[in-house]
Amino acid sequence: MSRFARHLVNQDGPHNPFPGLQALERRLGHSLPHRIGSNEGLDMPHRALTARFGSEVAELARTYGDAEAWQVRQLLAESLELPMEALLVDAGADSLMALTLRALCEAGDTVITSAGTYPTWSYFVSGHGCRQVEVEYASGPGYLAPDLEALAAAATRERARVVYLANPDNPSGHLHSDADVVALRDRLPEDCTLVLDEAYHDFRGDAWSPAANAVWPGVIRLRTFSKAHGLAGLRVGYAIATPETHAMLMKVRIHYAVSSLALAAAETVLAHPDETREHVAAVVDRREALSQWLRNHGADVLPSTTNFVTLRLKDAEQAAAIHRNLLAEGTLIHRPAHPALGHVLRISALDDALVPGRLETLAAALRAES
Repeated sequence: MSRFARHLVNQDGPHNPFPGLQALERRLGHSLPHRIGSNEGLDMPHRALTARFGSEVAELARTYGDAEAWQVRQLLAESLELPMEALLVDAGADSLMALTLRALCEAGDTVITSAGTYPTWSYFVSGHGCRQVEVEYASGPGYLAPDLEALAAAATRERARVVYLANPDNPSGHLHSDADVVALRDRLPEDCTLVLDEAYHDFRGDAWSPAANAVWPGVIRLRTFSKAHGLAGLRVGYAIATPETHAMLMKVRIHYAVSSLALAAAETVLAHPDETREHVAAVVDRREALSQWLRNHGADVLPSTTNFVTLRLKDAEQAAAIHRNLLAEGTLIHRPAHPALGHVLRISALDDALVPGRLETLAAALRAES
């Protein structure tokens, strides 16, 4: 049985009816400067937009982006040492999640998820009409992580079409080794796909090594420019998968979801990798400083391979009270809404988190328990 939605398997297409100017120029081998067949607002003067953002932004706003994201994929291919055919660019990791479900599942199909992991995935699962089966996290001293054995067992038992795994995990921060992830893939039913959410991949110590960016058949690896690259507001992400998988994803993809401005921004940050790596190094330093500060106040701090720090409280009531009191002070930290992880708090590793007194309410609560 195919791992893709049944209505997509035996049909040629659908195909993008408007592949775009850039794709046509590549096919013809020359530029098309006289664009009088396009229906964008190419003659819009954009005086107000130019005054606020400058002429380059106004120019990008007038035109559709490259539906094939050719330049971004080329730069990614060079950086990750992958063929371009293994890469697909879309409007952030969230959009890629919805895309994978459209390509892999039909209404009523079963999806396996860890109970309390990134909740937007469950939002898309529900919206697509799929049946979700949740698996509890594995937990122990200094350990809170998706349970790979339980995920594999549930996939087999429930005859699942998709297993979702965030790695590094959100909200625990745990990183499973690539060997363990591939072992999970190997234990899944033949027509079941592992959707691997790697939104925090860039904070791995080996993030830029070829081995950490491999194409794994049966796996769709989702990445984002929102964290390490600082482009959350522009919505850019990419998937790593086999060319055959991308061919199916392209059948149901919204082709112009990534704007011209977003593509230009992604090209710019990819052309300056040292800036991204400098940012990642600074985040890691702050993460370790914040973790140590919390430990010094008696917190149960979990190991993290992300841009945040996670701690466990004695129970959900204590976590909710701390969260509520900090909100009243004007400080936002994250408490998962899922009851399975209601005792967890997540704090972003920003300079603001290390300002003296910023988290005193949390520190006081921890001292009261010690």
